[in-house]
Amino acid sequence: MDWEKLTAEAVAIAERAYAPYSGFPVGAAAMVDDGRTVVGCNVENAAYGVVLCAECGVVSQLHATGGGRLTHFVCVNGLGEVIMPCGRCRQLLYEHGGKSLVLMTPLGERTMDEVLPQAFGPDDLRHVTDARKGTPA
Repeated sequence: MDWEKLTAEAVAIAERAYAPYSGFPVGAAAMVDDGRTVVGCNVENAAYGVVLCAECGVVSQLHATGGGRLTHFVCVNGLGEVIMPCGRCRQLLYEHGGKSLVLMTPLGERTMDEVLPQAFGPDDLRHVTDARKGTPA
């Protein structure tokens, strides 16, 4: 995995962030299981709670360009420093990369399972739905 290249893509997209309220631009980049790279930047709004996180942009581009699963992910601030996704975004990334998604963190590579242990996801929903229908898990 070329973390340097992926991080450079996150840094480049952070320059396009719209962060007039916080002054905290964020860029994110991820590899997809088919080899594509998807990126996103944060987009703020005067209604502060309606912010679109950079991670949301990554997931949106993932689906807009064909879907798949995220395999590697990095998020940076406006200085190009690696940062951690917030809790909400960790859940979003888990949904689209699963427990084996590898994140670059300030402490090095970590799997999503390490970053968000015992996460709740689509498998949990399928389990309950299947159990109610009497389908073996």
